[in-house]
Amino acid sequence: MSDAAQPTAAEVRAAAEAVKTAIDRHLAAVESRSGEDDPAVYEAFNQLAAAAETYDELLYDRHDEVTPFEIPGAEEALPPYTGPEEPHGLSVLIRRDYAVVEPQRLLAHAQRIEAADDDDEGSEASGTVHGALGLLFGEYEPDEIASRHKEFGLEEGDSTLWVTASDEPADPGEWLEAPFEQADPQRVVCRFDVSAVFDDEEDDLDDEDLVDALDEDLEPLDAER
Repeated sequence: MSDAAQPTAAEVRAAAEAVKTAIDRHLAAVESRSGEDDPAVYEAFNQLAAAAETYDELLYDRHDEVTPFEIPGAEEALPPYTGPEEPHGLSVLIRRDYAVVEPQRLLAHAQRIEAADDDDEGSEASGTVHGALGLLFGEYEPDEIASRHKEFGLEEGDSTLWVTASDEPADPGEWLEAPFEQADPQRVVCRFDVSAVFDDEEDDLDDEDLVDALDEDLEPLDAER
């Protein structure tokens, strides 16, 4: 970063004061919380996270230094549930990412699908990757593709599944034009995430850490003997 673009010492100091204020506000909200999912605590948490992130960035830009703590961003946590206590409907929202790592394998599968379909005589959809993907997902259910992705020349990326609650089931055809537009994080009953990031975190444990973890797990068993 150039000197001209660097924040001033006063800006860094002001950001530090904002963090102090946000800490006081968060503590006050926690001390006076009205329940487990008090929205005031959630809002104070987000304000603290934003203030800490701003201070960390300015501190680094000005002094090439970082803070010794990390507060997860608001996008990493679900907000308090505000949906119906007794939902009469639900929606299951699924996103799965794949990388096309073996295009020829994908194309070969698409050609076999095309050859077996008498209605597609003369079609050349299997000659392109996007056409082959259309044939693949038209032939197989998404769950089957997920279980056989390597066979189709695909590599799994991140995936997430959200179960959201609704007051009443949607009318037929009501949301088909924009299926994910009204996904409300505050109506998520539960969610399940799969990512290589989690595997990387487990791989970061060295042998000594694993031994310590196993020892901790075994301690209650030893005490019972």
